[in-house]
Amino acid sequence: MGDTKQYFTLEEANQRLPLVKRIVRDIVALYKDVHERRRRLEEIKFRQTGSEDGASIYRDEVGEIEKEVKQDVARLDEFIAELKLLGVQLKDPAIGVVDFPSMQDGREVCLCWQPGEEEIGFWREADAGFAGRQSLFEGSIAAPDDSNGSNGE
Repeated sequence: MGDTKQYFTLEEANQRLPLVKRIVRDIVALYKDVHERRRRLEEIKFRQTGSEDGASIYRDEVGEIEKEVKQDVARLDEFIAELKLLGVQLKDPAIGVVDFPSMQDGREVCLCWQPGEEEIGFWREADAGFAGRQSLFEGSIAAPDDSNGSNGE
């Protein structure tokens, strides 16, 4: 099956943003929780290697944490799949950075958003990283609605 990539205008991306914000909020919270539990699990496993009793003392806790982590990783995968269905690319699950693919002047660019931003205010070249973000409001790229050459009449 060939996946056809979806491209967004700035307006379309901002219309999707309320739903994307909710999904991303859940991803960031769950990612942080999974990461913390994995760290705790490694700590417990390290402690239990020093004694024979340790293995039996922590076995139930280790098993429960491993089960919870596995379930939450599956939930994370579902959230990420939901974003993908919307045409949105998750770039950093720890922070919640997402890209909305867009076309400008015949080339692919990404409209960028991260938690804390009210609307999409940045873009970057498709091959540039997060540090390559540029403001949409400083004339660095024409907003899709302004690029048709009409004078608003």
